[in-house]
Amino acid sequence: MGRRAQLTEQTLEKLNAMKLYGMANYLRTWMERPADTQMGPTELVGLLADAEWVHRENKKLTSRLRNARLRQTACLEDIDYSLARGLTKAQVMELSTSRWVAQAQNVLVTGPTGVGKSFLACALGQKACRDGYGVVYRRTSRLFDELAQARADGTYPHLLRRLAKAQVLILDDFGLEPLGASERKELLEVLEDRYGSGATVVTSQLDPKDWHAVIGEATLADAILDRLVHNAHRLKLSGDSVRDPERNLTRSKKGAK
Repeated sequence: MGRRAQLTEQTLEKLNAMKLYGMANYLRTWMERPADTQMGPTELVGLLADAEWVHRENKKLTSRLRNARLRQTACLEDIDYSLARGLTKAQVMELSTSRWVAQAQNVLVTGPTGVGKSFLACALGQKACRDGYGVVYRRTSRLFDELAQARADGTYPHLLRRLAKAQVLILDDFGLEPLGASERKELLEVLEDRYGSGATVVTSQLDPKDWHAVIGEATLADAILDRLVHNAHRLKLSGDSVRDPERNLTRSKKGAK
């Protein structure tokens, strides 16, 4: 083993011991290059630092996506606006900046079943993860099941704190059935804890004007809607349901342009 390779192997061991895996991977690649590759020490150090930063950012993104538990693998860049069911590129471009997350604004996605509401919500969540924000996805019915279980086992305050901490909370399939008394109160608690500090995405087959009847109990319904609808971005999709809802928003593999 040459002197260059020996020193590099020793350095790799130290980098791995220090958990500088991005630097170690780049240095291993550099070591495999021809020995006469011209690169000064300053340039090499800079590239090693860049490689470590990229590695750590990718690791954080993987963790955010795993914790988000998004229902679908979705990406805003995959939307085909010729099939977008009333969704405009201007609307998506505005939301793609994630300013709505930074400003703790909500997004309400409505429309009939099968037109891609869940796909769009997950795509917004995925973009927020890419921009460094923490996301939590739940189908609304399952969230209520979680809250009920948390009340029963004594972890309710912990779950509320986790939901409040999420910078984006996605509530999918809201309004499929009327809320019960406990569900109304729990939803208000969740939204109250997040009001002004976190963004919420809601998908529903019903227009917001019809949510009052689904929530029930006028006073609580007013309070919930005030926290959801105020300053919210509204995306109303339209069209017929198809078997694969993703194909309503994304390019088909055949004929994609």
